[in-house]
Amino acid sequence: MKASDFIADFLYENGVPIVFEMIGGMITHIIDSIYQKGQIQIVSMHHEQAAGFAAEAVGRITGVPGVALATSGPGATNLVTAIGSCYFDSVPVVFITGQVNTTELSSERPIRQQGFQETDIVSIVHPITKAAWLVNTVKDLPKIMERAFQLAVEGRPGPVLIDIPMDVQRMDLDAPFVHKPVSRTTRPEKPYEFAARVLNALGAAEKPLILAGGGIRSAGAVTEFRNMLDMLNIPVVCSLMGLDVLPTGHSLKVGMIGTYGNRWANQAVIESDCLLVLGSRLDVRQTGADASGFKGNRLILHVDCDPGQLNNRVTGCETCIADLSDFISELIQMAGTRPHKKRESWSQWISGKKQQSLDTEELNGCKGINPNRFIHALSVSSSQAAAVLADVGKHQMWVAQSIELHAGQRFLVSGGMGSMGFALPAAIGAALSFGAPVVMVAGDGGMQCNIQELETISMHRLPIKMVVLNNNSLGMVGQFQEEYFESRMQSTIWGYSAPDFEAVAKAYRIDARTIQLPEEVDDALAWLWKDPVAPALLNVIIDTATKVLPKAAYGRSLDDMDPRRKDING
Repeated sequence: MKASDFIADFLYENGVPIVFEMIGGMITHIIDSIYQKGQIQIVSMHHEQAAGFAAEAVGRITGVPGVALATSGPGATNLVTAIGSCYFDSVPVVFITGQVNTTELSSERPIRQQGFQETDIVSIVHPITKAAWLVNTVKDLPKIMERAFQLAVEGRPGPVLIDIPMDVQRMDLDAPFVHKPVSRTTRPEKPYEFAARVLNALGAAEKPLILAGGGIRSAGAVTEFRNMLDMLNIPVVCSLMGLDVLPTGHSLKVGMIGTYGNRWANQAVIESDCLLVLGSRLDVRQTGADASGFKGNRLILHVDCDPGQLNNRVTGCETCIADLSDFISELIQMAGTRPHKKRESWSQWISGKKQQSLDTEELNGCKGINPNRFIHALSVSSSQAAAVLADVGKHQMWVAQSIELHAGQRFLVSGGMGSMGFALPAAIGAALSFGAPVVMVAGDGGMQCNIQELETISMHRLPIKMVVLNNNSLGMVGQFQEEYFESRMQSTIWGYSAPDFEAVAKAYRIDARTIQLPEEVDDALAWLWKDPVAPALLNVIIDTATKVLPKAAYGRSLDDMDPRRKDING
């Protein structure tokens, strides 16, 4: 069997439905084999970074490793940002790159490059992958492919990379290869004792709280988590990556915490006396800069599969290294035999704080369209969307603060890498994975980073509803400049520009519309969804001066947010 044919068969046997690529000379054998087999859809993107982000969305949604392919040299290096995004956000993706023939490799020679476009991508991506291999001989290909798919999903999921020289791709494999099904096999021992400790602590607490992180999704433990809540009846705050663990209407969902979190959710964290952290790394965006203030005197019980994340920034926690699916299942078994007290006063306290500080009131007085109110309206109109994706910038925080996620809806963002340009190609992967409409929200800056993928959307007529929250600036950094650089807005407003997105979309044969007044919103959203299966772009003009509020200022407690409101903070 030709090696490239083996690769095509292996991908199919491992449940890969789609591969994303941008064609180049060093991957032609692989692409041709996949095409001739006809078992896997090939989606040709217009930049390798976009192919990587699309594959990332597939990995997030399905739990099966997404696959992105790129040629050697610039093709491979263009994948790096997407590889890092998968690494930081624990997403299983297998990146396959073509390499020059083994006879053209520099190897140990004291030269920079031997073959045309030869680049040592394995060394480049080593710090941001779980593993990366150069396939030097064809006999090593089967075991490397199997190890790559296994490693991507086991333990804490993440990306791997396989670099395959062109001559290896066209060689013959002498012996048949027996495929072993991939599974998440490497798990720590079941955490019986810590589960009992958690139940005792939560039972004794007067103001218990659970922080749900993205690790719950990564562990495939969402259903178990919701079953656990039915038994424990404890309020839940979410990290940015954990927002879709519960739908907005769930009675125990409080809101998002963090630097730009919901004011009432941050207050609940600081008021709590016992905090159970599940699958969240407690980074600075979640806790604020004052990690010791976040810890306070409260008991924090932290469960994660990655030991390096425990007692890292926030110290003094009681910790457990465990697969969250195993841990939550054990907690459910133990909880079934225990009575759990109701804490109506605690729930009422949280509800009261929310009513005092609604997200829709934070920007009262802003000119034109209020972005938080717009996101609520977009949510109501988008109940048939399978997912909502947000890019990176001010709009990401407005979406996270105000999105109303319906039952079953996913929320996808670039968390750890925080890469502008993520959402548009990721929406392509999401729409293809679900076979259903998705909503993508981007800022004018992020929209320009991978704007070429409008052609991919147009060509495949993908049901992606694109919303550009257009403040004609790079607003998140601009807000930082306003606060710390005496409003010197170099490169965020001064020297920055954006195109007419309505005209650009129409150039790509996509229907588009622009609005800038609050009274236009309802009609525009009805227009956006008039044909649910057609792509459409809505350009929403936001006043450049509109800020993201509230915001926890550097060095202050997480619940002390700007603007400091005496009616809320006392």
